[in-house]
Amino acid sequence: MIDALSRSLRKVLQTEIPDVHIVFDHPTESFKPSQTTIDLFLYDVRENAELRSNEPTIERSNGMATIVPPPLRVACSYLLTAWPAGEGELPLVEHQLLGQALMKLARHPTIPEEFLEAPLNSQAPPLPLMMTRADGLKEPHEFWTAIGNKLRPSITVCVTIGMEMEILKPKKQGIVVAHDVRLDDSASRPEHTLEGAAPRGPFSVAGRVTDSAGKPVVGATVSLPGASLSSTTDEDGWYFLRGVARGPHILKVEQQGKSQELLSITVPAPRGGNNDLRVSS
Repeated sequence: MIDALSRSLRKVLQTEIPDVHIVFDHPTESFKPSQTTIDLFLYDVRENAELRSNEPTIERSNGMATIVPPPLRVACSYLLTAWPAGEGELPLVEHQLLGQALMKLARHPTIPEEFLEAPLNSQAPPLPLMMTRADGLKEPHEFWTAIGNKLRPSITVCVTIGMEMEILKPKKQGIVVAHDVRLDDSASRPEHTLEGAAPRGPFSVAGRVTDSAGKPVVGATVSLPGASLSSTTDEDGWYFLRGVARGPHILKVEQQGKSQELLSITVPAPRGGNNDLRVSS
């Protein structure tokens, strides 16, 4: 992800300032390029707390919900330096390159879409691009001393990207276990209360099918034979049935020619219950 950002910045500079070599080297004392070069040295990576989000994304499809954790907003800070080569007043050439880089990058509040490398080209909102941050290198001389080189002019470039939390597998679950909508004119009929009214269907039922080891069973058919309803489990073992009548039911699971009748479920499910199923190997 960060390497895609570096390649994207290089494309911006190469387009705006042609005939200049763009590198990402550590600007130590031994760094002496043989051709005119702009060096984008990545010196700091940290979370952008201002853009932090704790709200997950919920993707709904076919009665199931996939809960995706929010991306980690990461601020990547680069030290941009110019390294002219050849003859003439090289310090003035250096200043010219720095001015060109500053003006070209400052034109873009965000990295233009045509320069974005995958997977950054699918990120939203656009990647904010900040120049000459006040909290960049507060003590530049200490930085250059630490890397073993002499102090030279530089520009701080900061871009914030969103890094998907790949270590956390998106959690998929049924949007409902069972639902029931009742309308009761209790005001006109005081002898009846909403709590005493009998719930009516149909209901929607969702659950997850796992094997004896707790792993999802993929491609199994979950059915209610008496109601002629069936559903095929997805890659995470989830099934979803619509139009289920109120009352007890026996769920039937078929996989690879084998069928099992499981314990009955109650629709609607009791509070705190679920319709997950476990099959034997």
